[in-house]
Amino acid sequence: MIKSDLIKIAVSVILLIIGSVHNINGQGAYRLNLEEVVALAQSDAPDALLASTRWKRNYWTYQTFLADFKPNILLNATTLPLFNRSIEPVVQPNGNVIYVPRAFMDNGVNISLQQDIALTGGSVYFGSGLDRLDLFATDGNEASRSYLSNPINFGFEQPLFQFNAMKWRKKIEPMVYKESEKIYSEQMEDVASQAADYFFNLLISQLDAEAAEQDKANADTLLMLSRGRYEVGKIAETDLLQVEINAMQAETRLAAAQLDMQTNAEQLRDFLDLQGDITFELVPPYILPDVLIDEEKALAYAMQNRSNIVSFDRRLMEANMEVERAKGESGVTARLNGSFGLTQTGPELQQVYSNLIDQEVVTFGISVPIADWGKSKARREVALSNLELEQRQVDQEKENFRRTVVLRAQQFDLVQRNAEIAERYLEAARKRYEISYQRYLIGKISVTDLNLALSDQESARRGYLQAVREYWMALYEIRGLTLYDFIGDKSLMLQTPVGG
Repeated sequence: MIKSDLIKIAVSVILLIIGSVHNINGQGAYRLNLEEVVALAQSDAPDALLASTRWKRNYWTYQTFLADFKPNILLNATTLPLFNRSIEPVVQPNGNVIYVPRAFMDNGVNISLQQDIALTGGSVYFGSGLDRLDLFATDGNEASRSYLSNPINFGFEQPLFQFNAMKWRKKIEPMVYKESEKIYSEQMEDVASQAADYFFNLLISQLDAEAAEQDKANADTLLMLSRGRYEVGKIAETDLLQVEINAMQAETRLAAAQLDMQTNAEQLRDFLDLQGDITFELVPPYILPDVLIDEEKALAYAMQNRSNIVSFDRRLMEANMEVERAKGESGVTARLNGSFGLTQTGPELQQVYSNLIDQEVVTFGISVPIADWGKSKARREVALSNLELEQRQVDQEKENFRRTVVLRAQQFDLVQRNAEIAERYLEAARKRYEISYQRYLIGKISVTDLNLALSDQESARRGYLQAVREYWMALYEIRGLTLYDFIGDKSLMLQTPVGG
């Protein structure tokens, strides 16, 4: 009997434990620290997925650019076949036009290789083709068949004295690609900084709610005690009213803190894209690593890793390109085209690949502006002015960026020391309040003195939390500016989502 009861008790306990775990999982409870929230954001947050998608687009755009400068092999069979049976007008040697019935079928195939030459801005091509023409018997005409071969055909097209867009693309596109790689790492650090911001919004509101709940409990205890003292005449009615006001204010602060906590929890859920009834139990990052950030190293990492450094060079390169475009499109322009090949024709296929004859075509065209009423000069001057303006803007932005990095590195030491001072201040304020609370319980101090101690403790608590927040946010800011982890002593340049 005893054994049966023990078994029932054991089963009940197991079921209770299973039920508790099930409820926690069903509610989606998350106990997370700052590092885990950041990692979760960088892996699953919509902003992180958007950054990854943008990078993939940039990657394939760059692959398209690389393919543009590789040989292009084409097989053309546009007349395979071309059949025509009709009556068509034919101009006679004397100028008259007569209508003649025609019936023929044309079959042609050509394979070619084309290559753009970025150095010169021209292109060359190699090709080989074969064409067959079948004439069908009509009134007065007999059926016949003939072949035309072009076993070797070589040609080129070369602009002269013109703007070479291919040359500039080959300079600029790799810079754009390199810039996009760095932008991806920057965007992921932006996600980390945003995650830290949402983390502290919710954490501080949770701690505010805990403090407000404790304050309300203390206020209720003091109210009960003060009512007893008032009934025996130990305190004045004004003191009792003050304690009652304090209790109501504590209840109001608790309600406001709970509402703020609910709002911040919803914002963090949305940012992390977590569905369902999710609750967070955040672990305060009170342990602050002692980090020494050397401003010269921080500046060196920033100049090496940040995308805007590449952007400065790219913008100047594009401005120089526009100057060359204005010069190349406003002066003398010429174009040289040429082709060389071997060809033969005949009624039989084997005949068109023997006794080949050569064929050459060379054309040269030139365009010389005579008068454009200063339009070309104006375009060149505009391009040169834009280049000068861009140079000045780049110099200013580069200097501003350098100053920002150095300033943030210098300020971090102050932020770190401020957090240490805030912690000591909080310890003193808490100790003072505990002593004041105990002294009030035994009637040694007035409610006014207790309120002052409580106000100082609350101010110190908020100041400490704000100092902790400023420390971590400053650390994430310097991480984003330099793309370097000074705690782990490693680069934050990420492996891109697609190879390359």
